Amino acid sequence: MIASGGRPPLLILVLATAIGGISMNIFIPSMPGLVRYFATDIATVQLTLTLYLAGIAAGQLVYGPLSDHYGRRRLMLAGLGLYAASALVASLAQSIDILILGRIAQALGGCAGIVITRAIIRDVYDRDRGASVLGYVTMAMTIAPAMAPVIGGYLDHWVGWRAGLWVLTAYGALLFVGCIFYLPETLKEPQPTIGFGAVLRSYRVLLKRSAFVGYAVGTGFSTSCFFSFLAGAPYLMIEVLDRPPSDYGIWFVIVSFGYFIGNFLSGKLSRRFGVERMVAVGTAMVLFGALAMLTHALTQPLAPVGIFAPAMFVAMGNGVGQPNGIAGAISIDPTRAGAASGVVGFLQMALGALGTVAVGHTLGTALLPMALIITGFSVASASFFVLGTTRPRGLQGPADR
Repeated sequence: MIASGGRPPLLILVLATAIGGISMNIFIPSMPGLVRYFATDIATVQLTLTLYLAGIAAGQLVYGPLSDHYGRRRLMLAGLGLYAASALVASLAQSIDILILGRIAQALGGCAGIVITRAIIRDVYDRDRGASVLGYVTMAMTIAPAMAPVIGGYLDHWVGWRAGLWVLTAYGALLFVGCIFYLPETLKEPQPTIGFGAVLRSYRVLLKRSAFVGYAVGTGFSTSCFFSFLAGAPYLMIEVLDRPPSDYGIWFVIVSFGYFIGNFLSGKLSRRFGVERMVAVGTAMVLFGALAMLTHALTQPLAPVGIFAPAMFVAMGNGVGQPNGIAGAISIDPTRAGAASGVVGFLQMALGALGTVAVGHTLGTALLPMALIITGFSVASASFFVLGTTRPRGLQGPADR
């Protein structure tokens, strides 16, 4: 057992943060083929993504405040254990219903890595430094999610859809073992009480702060732009344009490259320019990408470049804005960093799931419905970030200054 105190290795934080993105992206290229494999429809198969995101959203509301009381390490190990076991169950599924249930349980376990890593970073760094570290962590972990669709596409082609879930089972098990030996406890001042009432009080305190609402909801809508793209792009690419899953993975690399560059800029510049300015730049990038996609949809025939090039700017804007939006939100009240991280994560996944549902029910064979949805979310994101970053100075508390 590792002793309490100290900063955890960067690699552990990267792998724990990446678990949600890898689990989603490695599976996406297999989704269109599941319609034929299970003799079902695309809306049902879409639930393997939509309910996965819903599971990640709901789980973070639980892990966040519990980690404020019981500590980061214990909750991380519990979540990773559930993740590995449920990934194995999903890989053995003989029906679409069991697969969906396995993916939900996998999400409920894997979200521990996302929410608790953010709280750990807030435990050991101040706000602007935390945004920089979070940017670097996210930048480093983008490599695996960037390659995940490529790997998933080839695994699906050569082995079958179960192979990706076997890889995720091994990933979760190895990370669980790594945390046993290398993850210290970073929570120095646990919340004295826990229970349903205490959890609700934490959320009520946070949601009364307009700055927190602005950062948290703005980050959620920005994330939903990206998830809306993930819901529609595979179908347009594989089914409408009749491209193989491996082609989707190759085109997706440019989107991941944009996300990588955005996080690099966040890590490099956040301490110099501060959270507010970086959020503004990231929001502008997302809005530009959304409008570029909408323009292409209105004026050009469907083509991969019209899908993926604008999405690169959406992803880049998320890379710049998300670490800073998250750092701003979880710094509003440092004593409730876990709860704040849970709310931010919940909104990211819940609004992302909303985007996948909207795209899944409106997409058809054209780019326009997805482009309209992404544009709408980008405008909502900008509106809430304005609330979070231009509030009157008198409304700020000690944690904001």
